[in-house]
Amino acid sequence: MSDFFVGITGASGHLYAQTLVRNLLLAGHGVHVALSPAGNKVMAHELGLDPGQNGEKLEALVPAWLPGIETSGLTVHPSDDIGAKPASGTANLAATILCPCSMGSLARVAAGFSSNLVERAADVALKEGRPLLLMPRETPLSQVHLENMLNLARMGAVMLPCMPGLYHGPKTMQDLIDHVVGKALDRLRVEHSLGKRWEGLPEAPVEAGIEPPTRGGEANA
Repeated sequence: MSDFFVGITGASGHLYAQTLVRNLLLAGHGVHVALSPAGNKVMAHELGLDPGQNGEKLEALVPAWLPGIETSGLTVHPSDDIGAKPASGTANLAATILCPCSMGSLARVAAGFSSNLVERAADVALKEGRPLLLMPRETPLSQVHLENMLNLARMGAVMLPCMPGLYHGPKTMQDLIDHVVGKALDRLRVEHSLGKRWEGLPEAPVEAGIEPPTRGGEANA
C-alpha cells in the first residue's frame, strides 16, 4: 500500500479532511497528517477538537477525531516540524493533498514560499513531479485566487474544489461531503465505496398517443 500526506489548512470544511483521512486508512494506506497554524484554530472551532497551536496535541485526539477505525497507519506531525518525513523528496509519498486548502496556503504554494510543513510538503510534490491535489473551499473567488489556481494547474497540480453535486440525491450533509471526497479518492486511484456512481439518466416513459419532442432543426426538415 501507499503513503499519502494530507495537509489541513485554515479553510472552512474540516469534515472533508476528516472523511478523507478516514477513508485512506480504511483502504489500508499510510497517512501523514499536519495542520497549518490556522488549521489548528479552525479544527477547534468546527470540530470542537483543540490540537494546540502547532498541532502538538492532535495525536492524543486521534481516537476522538477518527473513532471506530484502525489508525496504526496514521502519523501526525506538528506544523513546525520541518524535519518530518514529508518535508523531503526522498520520502517518496504517493501524493500530497491539501484539504481543505485556504487561499493563503494556495498562494504560498504557488509562489514557492513554505512557511510550515503543509506548504513544504506541497512544494516537494511539485518539485518531484508527484501528484498534488488541492481542495479549495472558498467563494466567491477573486482574480488573484483564480490566477493562483491556474498557475498551479499549469505546474501540474490538480484543482478539486469542495463543490458537491446534487444529482446523486443527497439526504444528509455527510452525503455531500462523501461526494467530494469520493472524487478526490478517484483522482488518487484509491478504491472506496462513498456514494453512488452515475449510471445515466433513466429513460423518460413515452405516454400513449404523445409524440416525443423533436430536436432543433428537425421540425422544418
